[in-house]
Amino acid sequence: MKFDIFCEIQKPKPFEPDHEAVLFRETIAQAVAADRAGFDTWWEVEHHSAPEFSYSSAPALVLTAIAAATRNIHVGHAGVLAPFRINNPYRAAEAAATLDHLSNGRLEFGLAKSGGKEWETFGVDPNLARSQVREAFSIVARFWTEGEVEWQGTDFRIPPRICVPKPLQKPHPRFWQTCGSPESFRMAGEQGVGCLGTTLLSPVHFMAAMLKEHDVGLATCMPVGKFINREKGIFTFVHVAESRKQAIEAGAAWAALWYVHSAPIVFKVPRTVWYDQIRSGLHPNSPRSTAALAGDDATSLDIAPDEIPVIRLLKLMARGEEVSREEAHEVLEQLDSVVIGDVDHCRAKFDAYRAIGTDRMMCLMQFGAIPHEAVLRSIALTGEHLIPAFASGAPAVRRA
Repeated sequence: MKFDIFCEIQKPKPFEPDHEAVLFRETIAQAVAADRAGFDTWWEVEHHSAPEFSYSSAPALVLTAIAAATRNIHVGHAGVLAPFRINNPYRAAEAAATLDHLSNGRLEFGLAKSGGKEWETFGVDPNLARSQVREAFSIVARFWTEGEVEWQGTDFRIPPRICVPKPLQKPHPRFWQTCGSPESFRMAGEQGVGCLGTTLLSPVHFMAAMLKEHDVGLATCMPVGKFINREKGIFTFVHVAESRKQAIEAGAAWAALWYVHSAPIVFKVPRTVWYDQIRSGLHPNSPRSTAALAGDDATSLDIAPDEIPVIRLLKLMARGEEVSREEAHEVLEQLDSVVIGDVDHCRAKFDAYRAIGTDRMMCLMQFGAIPHEAVLRSIALTGEHLIPAFASGAPAVRRA
């Protein structure tokens, strides 16, 4: 099982002077540390109009800077937002191929459907988004591997043109799709592209079911590219510390709660939907109607006596009430999907992911207000103790 870094580029309030400049410098420094520690890929998201939650609105530029500052780590775009109102697929092919050259063939190329607020920002028709992901893969693959190509699709047309440059990797970089529902995991498999799943507190057994959907799609796939990518990546919260006490002091569990609390606000998902999915053990991005997304959020923040602990803490945050770092840690360390604690605790959590067939762990290390130095230490500890232990198929054993 490989280890990757997944990055949002986050900075919650309060802001210090020049916080954006500081944040980008820290991101590059963390990527250099990840390269040194032996991580396989650095994945950048693409988000727009998401203050505090993500400053990664121009990920290709960030990945170019990371490629220039590192030697071995791959640079992954997870992913280019595929709806054509957000990213023209021909332009996406040009930009990604250029990044492949500038990184000396280290590009990993993913597409994402996006949703909610970002669809609103760019005027995306929700009914076209999924089909445009499919079409974008085919458009990029053809322009990367063929000479002059003419495309006359339903939503995208271009006269005969040659894409310049072609990627450095031959026949092309690996394709990936970010996935959050059974349909999207199956769709990734059907297209012969790797899947990149997100936990957001969902239990590991839910992710196991999603990975099986990817296999279902792979069984009958018609690959969009020249080869099939069968790999499965999973994103989750990760903070590795010297001790449980240090993990608590870094505020990692509290930061993970802040992330889950903030996501529905940033992307305009009603908390009613968000909480109900978490209660049922499903991913918050599981299927829901467009009408539900557009409705008013009238979620009650009253806390029932039998409310599950995570929802209770999220409601306290939503009400503006204090949640201590200790309580956040006590609740989240019980969740098998959250990897926060000392090396042995984290090793056991990673073992569960490997057991369900995860090929690569996409470790979200910099999230919320975790201090930069704590993030660097987490990266180093993972490289020292966990990456070597999981490099083979044998059970992971902590190095002496």
